[in-house]
Amino acid sequence: MPSPYDLEQAELSAILSDEPPFRSRQVFDALHAGHRRFDEMTELPASLRARLAVELPDALLPTVTRTADDGRTTKWAFELDGGAVIETVLMAYKDRVTVCVSTQAGCAMGCTFCATGQAGFTRHLSVGEIVEQVVVAARAAAPRRLSNVVFMGMGEPLANYDRLYAALERLNGPMGISARKLTVSTVGHVPGIRRLSEASLPVNLAVSLHSANDARRDALIPLNRRYPLGLLSDVLSDYLELTRRRISFEWALIDGVNDSDRDIGELAAYARPLRAHVNLIPLNPTPGYLVRGSTAQRVAAFAEALNAEGITTTVRATRGREIDAACGQLAARAPVELRR
Repeated sequence: MPSPYDLEQAELSAILSDEPPFRSRQVFDALHAGHRRFDEMTELPASLRARLAVELPDALLPTVTRTADDGRTTKWAFELDGGAVIETVLMAYKDRVTVCVSTQAGCAMGCTFCATGQAGFTRHLSVGEIVEQVVVAARAAAPRRLSNVVFMGMGEPLANYDRLYAALERLNGPMGISARKLTVSTVGHVPGIRRLSEASLPVNLAVSLHSANDARRDALIPLNRRYPLGLLSDVLSDYLELTRRRISFEWALIDGVNDSDRDIGELAAYARPLRAHVNLIPLNPTPGYLVRGSTAQRVAAFAEALNAEGITTTVRATRGREIDAACGQLAARAPVELRR
């Protein structure tokens, strides 16, 4: 059974063919622009609200809701049709409200330090399952406006490209979120980057790099064996030329693995011709990867050295670590605590 957010307006019109023609637009707008549930659409007849709730139930069943950072971070575990579970994280900051959404249940990329990659792949999410995560977050964020969406949750977004891009169009169109507030993260899926560079929406691209040395990156990110750094650099150069959008490199700092002075030099040499921004992430702990993250002092020194090399560098503020909601920790293995 589809999510109500799987439907284009024309498909909704077909379902509501026995209703006045304006009803489908009314419902479509209430779902997307209004983030409203069917029972909240009081402009509709009660009988129609009841019918829609039965025929188009929510695709996401919340099984766990946890908060951290004095309520500024919320993580949901959602059960999907078929029993797969995904996680979504809402983060409120002074200047923005961001939701981190999943595009797959699990992940096939197998990155050694990522809890999702350690769990393996279950299935792709539908357009509606992706969009509905944003709608749930927007409701929870109210009265503040949800401003940013980052595709950095479970899964490799560009491995689910068609559904990802349809979701981006839905978020940018009916939901009114600027393309410049939408960020797609990838571990270096070259065919997906090529497709995204030729698309019309100027979204942001973040590449989980973590090493600028092929041998070490092969060990951290198995996809590098198929799309090594030279090939990745070529496609990113094309992306930069075609979109004129800045590229970001994500770099999880791992003690003794990718935090040496040599790593600084390799990263600076790789990032400089692409005019890339570097976002350093202190490694978050996961059960399947026991190597520790770099110390706070080493993170600061690494950032300072990169900035001195002319590479614009920031350090990501870790949010939700105590509830396994931080970068690389999403695995949807928490026990069921809350069911509706």
